[in-house]
Amino acid sequence: MPTVYKGMPQDAVILSGISTVAIAVTDQDATVRLFEQLGFEKLFDADVNIGFRWIDMAAPDGQTRLSVIATTDQLPTGIDTGIRFVTPDARAAHVSLAALGLKVSDLLDWPTAPLMFEFWDLDGNTMYVAEAD
Repeated sequence: MPTVYKGMPQDAVILSGISTVAIAVTDQDATVRLFEQLGFEKLFDADVNIGFRWIDMAAPDGQTRLSVIATTDQLPTGIDTGIRFVTPDARAAHVSLAALGLKVSDLLDWPTAPLMFEFWDLDGNTMYVAEAD
């Protein structure tokens, strides 16, 4: 039985999914162009506060959004984002990302996990790609 916290109904659904993950970058337009080349579509692009531009992009499946935001002292670049993308063909994705000039790791081909690799975007943010089952 799950732990029920004070004031929380036992059958309450508090969190039901993830709508967006954000990455901080130094050049939002360059990052948008990169992700458009990878199949993402720009859905939203506006200054949401003075000097703070927010861009939402959707994955081709429409299920996940990536927010491209400008770096600040509180939102640095060059981090491990923890973002894991999926692809139907990890070998082809590996070649494509390298052809775009991005740094990519070796393919990890373990018998107990899907084919996968990591890559670094234009700002050195680490992201991962795994072959979908």
